[in-house]
Amino acid sequence: MQPPRRRTFLALGLLLAGGGALSACTDSHDGDGGGRSEPRRPDPDEPVRLRAVAATDTLLAGYDALLAGPGAGQAALLQTLRAEVVRHRAALAGGSAGAPGSASPSAPSSSAAASSTPAPASSSTPAPASSSTPAAGSAVTTPAGLASLERQTAQSRLADLGAASPQLARLLASVSAAGVLHAVALGDPVPVSAPAPAAPPSAPPATAPGDASASPSGQPSGTAPATASPAGTGSAPAVGPEAVTALQGALGAEHAAVYGYGVVGARLPDDQQRTDARGALAAHQARRDSWQRLLGTVGATPSAAAAGYQLPFAVTDAAGATRLAAHLETRLTAVYADLVAAVPGPQRTAAADALRDCALRAHRWGATATPFPGLPDTATATPSPTATSTP
Repeated sequence: MQPPRRRTFLALGLLLAGGGALSACTDSHDGDGGGRSEPRRPDPDEPVRLRAVAATDTLLAGYDALLAGPGAGQAALLQTLRAEVVRHRAALAGGSAGAPGSASPSAPSSSAAASSTPAPASSSTPAPASSSTPAAGSAVTTPAGLASLERQTAQSRLADLGAASPQLARLLASVSAAGVLHAVALGDPVPVSAPAPAAPPSAPPATAPGDASASPSGQPSGTAPATASPAGTGSAPAVGPEAVTALQGALGAEHAAVYGYGVVGARLPDDQQRTDARGALAAHQARRDSWQRLLGTVGATPSAAAAGYQLPFAVTDAAGATRLAAHLETRLTAVYADLVAAVPGPQRTAAADALRDCALRAHRWGATATPFPGLPDTATATPSPTATSTP
């Protein structure tokens, strides 16, 4: 017979072992979803996502109000645009990370989520004040009213660029550009412009030499001119190597666009299209100059234009010229979407402005609209103009 103290020790050992086994079983059970789950990691983008989703629900309420009443005559257009807004909502909510637009076009109720996803009061970035409740959307009674709501929402998206992670900022810029295109499709004639950052004293807005009579933007009627200075403050911005590489890429794309528009203008008749091409050329020259100045400000040597560029396809007539113009602008939307993600907050607005302007010009030249301008699509991309060794 074992001494009592020995028996007590063994009993405690069994209890401890049993408790450990029970704990192991419980942990395993929890891991299978039957009990407690591991605490959810906080999402630093959550406040931004909540605001973006609430604004999208307001838009959906506007589409629903119009479809249920006076907008029935434009049902096909409204349904198409609404389906894109549903895809925006899914991407902004984080349900389709890396694959925007994968959500089903059968939308949740247009006002269902706004009341359940208010912006946290403690957020460091204030929620945009304009049209952020479903009631504002439900009050829409005309296509013009919905166009105005799309435009206001598109502008408000950009208020959160600095607070968002790089990839979410890229998505916000794309969705904002899509909202502007929706407003145009709905007949909005009001100029669209995000609050422009202040230009540094040493970098006044640039104009294209010898082309003072051309439109400074080359935008479709009712759009804002390109922002010439991408710097957000009067001092040299802090830009890392990745941002410098992206800025050099944007500069290189603008060099190619300037070359391409020289070809476009030479193949167009002397009419409104040629005037639009001259305006677009001036806008791209201004963007090129602004990126050159910014790169110089951060101590980088701006890349020079190539001696010549190989066009992605032959351009022999006006139809080919308009196709090339649409291609140039579409390719630039992808460049600027990537730039939004690569640069720090103060430069994101300028990159988003450029994305929007290029999306609008691409639309003007007849490019096929996409729900996420500048973001990858499943379609095979046409190669962009390639630098060559000959003029």
